[in-house]
Amino acid sequence: VAAVCHGPMGLTGCVKGEEKLPLVKDLKVAAFTDSEEAAVGLTEKVPFLLESKLKEQGAIHESGDDWSEKVCVDGKLVTGQNPQSSKLCAEKVVELLG
Repeated sequence: VAAVCHGPMGLTGCVKGEEKLPLVKDLKVAAFTDSEEAAVGLTEKVPFLLESKLKEQGAIHESGDDWSEKVCVDGKLVTGQNPQSSKLCAEKVVELLG
């Protein structure tokens, strides 16, 4: 599974195991940061701040500087922080596919 920028929002509704824990719990993920959301003036427009939500769900959120390339690979989950991370994210997926 791969997601970039706001794409990891789709992971926040997913669960794992019989305990139905959040899918992202204890996984390293990168996603659009709260500070990037504020920089584009959309903090009040999105349903939730993605970085904060992922952390609430127990994810290990990793980020680079705003607008910099950052990708996390945790098992078969590949996530990128923002559009600048798209190419590297795709390359990591290709590597996983072997």
